[in-house]
Amino acid sequence: MNSLFEFFKEKNDCKLLIVSDDKEAQEAFDVLSYNQKKPFVLADFRANFGDDLLSFSEELQNITKTLNEFYSYKKENKVLVVPLRTASYKMPVEKCFDSFKIEFASTIDLDKLKDKLYNWGYYFVDIVTSEGEVSLRGDILDICPLGASKGFRVSLFDDEVESIREFDIEDQKSAKEEIDSFSITPAFLALNEDEIDRINEELESVESDAFIKDIHSLGFWYLDDLGEYLPSKFNSYITYNALDELDEAYIFESKRIDKEKFLTLPKIPKAKKYQIINPANVKEFLTFHDGKKHTIISTTEAKVKSFDLDLADKKIKYIFEPYIINLVSDDEVIISLNKEIKKKRKKKIKLVLDELLVNDFVVHEQHGIGQYKGIEPVVVMGAKRDFVIVAYANEDKLLIPVENIDLIDRYVADGSSYAVVDTLGKGSFAKLKDKVKDRLFAIANDIIKLAAARELVNGIKINCDKKILKDFSTSAGFDYTKDQKRSINELFDDLSSGKVMDRLLSGDVGFGKTEVAMNALLAVILDGHQALFVCPTTLLASQHFHSMKKRFDEYGIRMAQLDGKTTAKEKTYVKKALESGDIDLVVGTHSLLDIKTKDLALVIIDEEHKFGVKQKEKLKELREDVHIFSMSATPIPRTLNLALSKLKGMSSLLTPPTERLGVRTYVKEFEEKLIKEIVLREKRRGGQLFYVHNNIASMEAKKADIQEILPNIKIEMIHSKITQVKAEKLIEDFNDGKFDILLATSIVESGLHLPNANSMIIDGADRFGIADLHQLRGRVGRGHKEGFCYFIVEDKKKITSDAIKRLLALESNSYLGSGTALAHQDLEIRGGGNIIGEAQSGHIKQIGYGLYLKMLEDTLAILSGESKEESQVVDIKLAISAFISNDYIVEDRVRLELYRRLGKAKSKEAIYEIEEEMEDRFGKPDIPTKQFLELIMIKVLALQKEIKTVSSYEMNVTFTKNDDIKETIKSPSKDDDDIIATTLKYLRK
Repeated sequence: MNSLFEFFKEKNDCKLLIVSDDKEAQEAFDVLSYNQKKPFVLADFRANFGDDLLSFSEELQNITKTLNEFYSYKKENKVLVVPLRTASYKMPVEKCFDSFKIEFASTIDLDKLKDKLYNWGYYFVDIVTSEGEVSLRGDILDICPLGASKGFRVSLFDDEVESIREFDIEDQKSAKEEIDSFSITPAFLALNEDEIDRINEELESVESDAFIKDIHSLGFWYLDDLGEYLPSKFNSYITYNALDELDEAYIFESKRIDKEKFLTLPKIPKAKKYQIINPANVKEFLTFHDGKKHTIISTTEAKVKSFDLDLADKKIKYIFEPYIINLVSDDEVIISLNKEIKKKRKKKIKLVLDELLVNDFVVHEQHGIGQYKGIEPVVVMGAKRDFVIVAYANEDKLLIPVENIDLIDRYVADGSSYAVVDTLGKGSFAKLKDKVKDRLFAIANDIIKLAAARELVNGIKINCDKKILKDFSTSAGFDYTKDQKRSINELFDDLSSGKVMDRLLSGDVGFGKTEVAMNALLAVILDGHQALFVCPTTLLASQHFHSMKKRFDEYGIRMAQLDGKTTAKEKTYVKKALESGDIDLVVGTHSLLDIKTKDLALVIIDEEHKFGVKQKEKLKELREDVHIFSMSATPIPRTLNLALSKLKGMSSLLTPPTERLGVRTYVKEFEEKLIKEIVLREKRRGGQLFYVHNNIASMEAKKADIQEILPNIKIEMIHSKITQVKAEKLIEDFNDGKFDILLATSIVESGLHLPNANSMIIDGADRFGIADLHQLRGRVGRGHKEGFCYFIVEDKKKITSDAIKRLLALESNSYLGSGTALAHQDLEIRGGGNIIGEAQSGHIKQIGYGLYLKMLEDTLAILSGESKEESQVVDIKLAISAFISNDYIVEDRVRLELYRRLGKAKSKEAIYEIEEEMEDRFGKPDIPTKQFLELIMIKVLALQKEIKTVSSYEMNVTFTKNDDIKETIKSPSKDDDDIIATTLKYLRK
């Protein structure tokens, strides 16, 4: 940074600065901005020539957006900052960038606009959920140009722009205020018809393993005369750090600018005047350098005050910007009070588009498990209505009116179980539910009794207000996330409250749960007590022991390890030392279940869902007032979270650490050459691989196949049929680098932290659920290296278009946020199942996680004294045509999502809110859709009046109450609108 600062302080005429990577690019951005230059930073584009670019879509969007801004900025002070790998490829020429405006009251030729947006690289989707997407629905156009945080919704009257409003891509709601105009820039490049045709023609003859050969996945590589090497075009300089990266960037040299070209570029000279500083005490540091020019950079005035600096001090120049520059010279000191800005998290889409596919299994609350066969219109009593079709055993079908769609839910059990369809009308499912209910009452009763008993006991009071604890968090070597800070505060509140703590922390793998736990361990041990850290496997125990030893060394904490690998002699010593108080902390496995301690205050259970209820109780029995802190990697559903939070504390980590890199995902068709390249590429960077093959029977054959392609590679297999001891030994050997590939079933999807295994191949990826793929992918890219995940399919011609869509969704990471939102939904449900423990998996398999948790929540609520009334169903048999019509909303998935949300609506307000949103997103509802919304209103009002059926015959409308009392009223005619108006009038009185 000091050399860059010195160089640009001289106001030279550099137009292109080549740096090593993203981090150095950020430093250059700060230095250039400080020196009155206008920097434009391109993404670090680390693809190799010919790679499928869908998994680099974020970088490509950044390149398009930044180059567009750079070329349209007309002042002389601009500088393009380009990481070395990006500078080595041809970038689009200036004529590839353009923009156009859509203005209020202007006219639009829709066909021409569609062609233009397609040529400019926009994706046409059902619902716009990220940049570079467009959706056309009748007379409504939604679009989100690159760089826009919100989308734009254009309402047309014929071909005239009637209104333009911004809308939130998270919940699809648009702002009330209209705007006059907005600009559309290319999502890929501003290409014309001929250029697109030329690139497409070239792509047809290209040999590539890209899953879909189109302009989005490969177009960038075939720009030809539309591309140019930037160092050849601009007055360029290169940093020494970038030169050091040259060899690594050129591992794969195909189609790159000549390496020698970079060596001939002028270098940024080494700094002579400025030195980098890192002052611990800013105020004190400034006094040491009195007499020099002082500059303080901060984002806010409040931050300046927090450093005890005087804003009125005329000797200090204050700059309020986000720059991070800390330098000193003979006559100047520049200090930044800012911390590194964390990467923005991609917002989770609030609308989960229902990915319920035909033939998926669903659970009906009364009839059990069936197969969803879609939504079909059926004419009943001369009126057309939509029904959900669910198939049961013996080819029986159940037709569910869409207004009661809330009675079915997706069937989710664990990854390996396959649903068994129930028989309609036998009553066996009702018996099964009763059996599960009895079992649930027993479980819930135990949970509540235990919580009540612990509530009566006084807990060990821990003093958590020590300076040493605050220092511990700053010595972590990274900034805690907001969630980590909150969880630590919740933990300290519990420990110091004088009550017995029972808290569960849920958070994705690698989100820093162990760091939170270490704060609690330190607080307890510094207060003079002992603690245990219990893990399900020897490998995990060993990993945790070493990382804690490193962090706790300076505090003089006496630690030991106790697990399957501990020798008999060591075991005896550790047990005696625990009993005498000579050891403060033991990290171990199940071996810790039967020990005695002198002054135990805290037990931490890692991967708590891997322990049975009895084992957890045994740990609590070690001492009746011991604090319990459990950690789990699966998220807990919000509702169950609330039900359980009355009985135990709940904390969650939802934000990933800043240094965590994403996982590049590719979808490929199986080819021996490809497997060989993937394995050798990972080996070249000193790493190992997971190969997921989810069929134990054909695993040996798969191992032989891989061995044939790669004879010198060492492979081991792991699956559920091998013993726990052997599995742990295998994982340990893999962790120690004794072999290259771990061939496994989906057993590897949780609980492993192997930072050196950063590539994963998933065989038959089309046969996995979206949640399983999402979870498996999380196994790699957990250290500081980028992870690669390859979804392999046997033959792309034989898989469904939905499976292709789902895989490409995960590949580009952006497709309808619902892809990942849905994966989280599945994981949440499983997380809830995990809380109850493995023993319940039999019941869960029979009725599915969703219904099981719903029943558990109800049971807990009843036993906690919050009696929950049985959910009522209204049978509506009105002779009216009511459905969300295909003309109004074309996409089945979107209609299904709205049916689902309306089916769950419990109040008038909720219906009005959805109706308003529908009008906003799709325009005014047509007659059948409007009548369906009124039908839902009838359902809600009837529920409130305890009416169980509403039916009509000719002009008569009949209401039957729960006590079977009937009342019939007359409608002015048998027209749909009269019957609806009469029914609503009666229900509203």
